[in-house]
Amino acid sequence: MTRIATAWLVYRLTKSALLLGAVSFVGQIPMLLLAPFAGVLVDRLDRRQVLVWTQALAMVRSLALAWLTLTHRITIREVLALSAFQGAINAFEMPGRQAFMVQMVEDRGNLPNAIAINFSMVNLARLIGPSLAGLVIAATNEGWCFLVDGVSYIAVIISLLLMRVHVPDVKRATMSMLEQLREGWQYVSTSVPVRSILLLFATLSLMGMAHVVLMPVFAAEVLQGGPYTLGFLMSAAGVGALISSLSLALRKSVPGLSKMLPIAAAIFGAGLVLFGISRLLWLSLLLMVVVGIGMMQGLTVSNTIIQTLVPEDKRGRVMSYYMAAFVATAPFGGLLAGELAQWMGAPRTVMLTGTFCIAGAGWFWTRLRAIRKEMRPIYIQLGIVPAPPEVVEEQAGN
Repeated sequence: MTRIATAWLVYRLTKSALLLGAVSFVGQIPMLLLAPFAGVLVDRLDRRQVLVWTQALAMVRSLALAWLTLTHRITIREVLALSAFQGAINAFEMPGRQAFMVQMVEDRGNLPNAIAINFSMVNLARLIGPSLAGLVIAATNEGWCFLVDGVSYIAVIISLLLMRVHVPDVKRATMSMLEQLREGWQYVSTSVPVRSILLLFATLSLMGMAHVVLMPVFAAEVLQGGPYTLGFLMSAAGVGALISSLSLALRKSVPGLSKMLPIAAAIFGAGLVLFGISRLLWLSLLLMVVVGIGMMQGLTVSNTIIQTLVPEDKRGRVMSYYMAAFVATAPFGGLLAGELAQWMGAPRTVMLTGTFCIAGAGWFWTRLRAIRKEMRPIYIQLGIVPAPPEVVEEQAGN
C-alpha cells in the first residue's frame, strides 16, 4: 500500500516521470552503499534483534509520512528524505530477514518449500495491497495508506518477539569487519553459480524493474485511468507472482532449478516488451500477470539456489550482495527509465528494457553448463543428489 501511495503522491505533486525515478533512486541507493557492511553485521549479531530494531525504525518512518501527508505539509523534499531513510533501514533489514528465515527452518531439506511459501505470503500482500491502496487513495488520500502501514509494524514486532526459534549462539568474531567484508566478497566473486546469478539479477533489476517506476504514467496517460488503474496493474503483477511462488512451493527438490532461471528471465523480458506495445487495459493486465510470473519465478529460484549453496557463517554477507544486486541496481534503472521516458515515452522505454532482459537470459543460458558443474559437488556433499558410483566405491574403500 505504501509503495503505491508513494508513487501516486509523487506523481500528483509533480506530474514528472523523472521525479518518480528520483524517489526510487534515493529510496534504494542506500542498499548499494550499505549492504556489504550490513551483511557483516548480520553475521556478527543476533538476526532477530536486527529485525526488531529495523521494524521499529520503519514504523517511525511510515508514521512520519502519514502525519505530513494528512496535515497537508508534505512536499517532494520530505518524500525524498524519508525514502532515503527507508532505504538505509532496508539495507540492514533485507539481508537480516533472508538470513533469519533459514534459522526458522530446522530441516534444510524443507528450505526450497519454505522460501517459496515465504514469497507466496509476500506476493499475497502484493496482490491485496495495491488494490486496497487504490481504493483508499480514491476515497481519501495517500496519508491513510501510510498510517495503516505504520500501525501494522506493531504486529510484526510482536510476532518476532513471540517466535520460538532455536537460534545458535552468536560466535564472537575473530576477524575484523574489514577482513569479513573481504572474505564475503571473495566468496561471491569466485563462486561461478553465485556470481552468475548476481550478474543476471543485477541486469534484470537495472533494466526490467524500471517498469514499476513508470506504472503511474501507464495508468494515467497510456491507459487513460487513475489510482484504480494503477492498483489493478500492480495487483495483476501480484497475481502472476503469487501463481509462480505457489507452483514452486509444491516442488520437492532443488536439482533442476538452474534451468528455470534463464527461462524465467526471458518470460519477464518478453512480457515487458508486449506490455509496452499494449494500449488495451485488459491486455495490459494479462501481460502484467506474465511479467509477475517471470519476475517471481526467477527471484524465488535464485534465492533458493543461493541459500542452499552458501555456508552458514557467510549467509548474511552473501544475502546482502544478493539483495544489493536485485534492489540496489533498481535506483539507477529508475533514473534511466525516467530520463528515457522523458525522451522517447514510457511505452518505448519499457520495450527497450525488456529487450535487455531477454539478452541477459541468453547470456545466462550460455553459462549454464559451467554453473551446474560447480553446483553438483556441493549438492552431493549436502546429500541433495546421490554421489556417482565411482565416488561411492572410493569412499567405501577409504
